Amino acid sequence: MPSAAERTRTLVQSTCSSVLLVPGLTALHPVRLMPDSRTVGPEGDLFLGFPADSPVVRAATHAQGDDLTAVLEITDVAPVSVPHRIRGRARIGGWLTSVPGLAGPGRMTLRLEFGEASVDDLWGAEPVEPEDFRDAAADPLVAHEAELLQHLHAAHGERLAALSTLLGERGAGVRAPSPLRAVPVALDRFGLRVRFVEGRTARFDARFEFPDPVRDIGELRRAMHTLFEAAAR
Repeated sequence: MPSAAERTRTLVQSTCSSVLLVPGLTALHPVRLMPDSRTVGPEGDLFLGFPADSPVVRAATHAQGDDLTAVLEITDVAPVSVPHRIRGRARIGGWLTSVPGLAGPGRMTLRLEFGEASVDDLWGAEPVEPEDFRDAAADPLVAHEAELLQHLHAAHGERLAALSTLLGERGAGVRAPSPLRAVPVALDRFGLRVRFVEGRTARFDARFEFPDPVRDIGELRRAMHTLFEAAAR
């Protein structure tokens, strides 16, 4: 399974929504606290893009030294319609400063020095150490996951349902006269997670591991073919 640091790094480098919580600015509308870009520096610090007139930028610009603390909250929502769509949340806390000169006109980059973090997702809840986050890499499928899940959901529903043959007795209900729907809910280099749904109720999740971790779309295509082929036997 991916480590807590890898999962957090993947969320940071994904398109998930995020909000930067800064003391004194909690009454603002959340949209005004949402960075429109997120990158990770070589030391594990986060660089967040904001309009230059953002209240978050003003707070960071007028702060004394590194006294301004902040927390970046990231919420991960499944890109397909499924019960319980929130897949996870991550919180990264640290010290906020402005970094002039990195952004274009009308923009400002803020640096969030990594202090502490935690992730609570489909794998469980865990803390994340600064060194682990710094050294981790985002999942190689992060830029394509949403599109891939939507494609699987729209075009391969029957093949996804057929994966229940790999579940033994647990998958028997999926093949009953009133079968459960199989909805792909998460995808990473290690495998595919499918949520089996009855009506509007999620019955259970099943994880289907790839024979080997994949590194790109080509390897993913071969891994999915192997998985579907095993289910069809």
